[in-house]
Amino acid sequence: MTVNRVLIFAGGRLDPGMLREVRPDDILIGADRGALFLVEHGMKPDLAVGDFDSVSQEELNLIRTYSKETLVCDPINKDLTDTELAFEHAVRRNPAEIVLTGVIGTRLDHTLANLHMLLPAAEQGITCAIWDEYNYITLCGSVSQVVDHGYTYVSLLPLTPVVTGITLNGFLYPLHNATLRIGQSLAVSNQFVSPIGTVTVGEGWLLIIQSRD
Repeated sequence: MTVNRVLIFAGGRLDPGMLREVRPDDILIGADRGALFLVEHGMKPDLAVGDFDSVSQEELNLIRTYSKETLVCDPINKDLTDTELAFEHAVRRNPAEIVLTGVIGTRLDHTLANLHMLLPAAEQGITCAIWDEYNYITLCGSVSQVVDHGYTYVSLLPLTPVVTGITLNGFLYPLHNATLRIGQSLAVSNQFVSPIGTVTVGEGWLLIIQSRD
């Protein structure tokens, strides 16, 4: 059975406005403090997962009470971050789409690791996005129809060392068969000129980052 969409709420910067994006048929997964965020805002996670080292025992009891399922792992003897654990459980549900929020915060290492999760999702044919108040991030490895979500800028950054054959349509600054390498900022701070833009990639993986200050 294919699940339409899984929303993962992690323990980074969380925007209550994201709760308005929850659909009745969404599967909700809370990773560590993200589960507490859902519960405190009247939501019932389908799964709460993590080591829960960022919540008190009282808060963990609250999570257990209001989550349909809670999986607590050892904070020392584990190989994955709480967010990746949540992501793996999301993938097992065979969703058409995964949305991650609360995965950007003060820990740059965690933020980068979370951005990298877009790649295994794409390789498995799952539409995946990182979405919060300031950013909407997807990954392109062939052709993407990019919907303008109302952010100020749209930037393209290579996730692989080299991305070739980049062509843009529907953007203020077009590209045709361009090449981007890690370390180049050529495609930063572009803008939409139509409600939907098209990004085409020949080889490599390209991050598409819609953002605002």
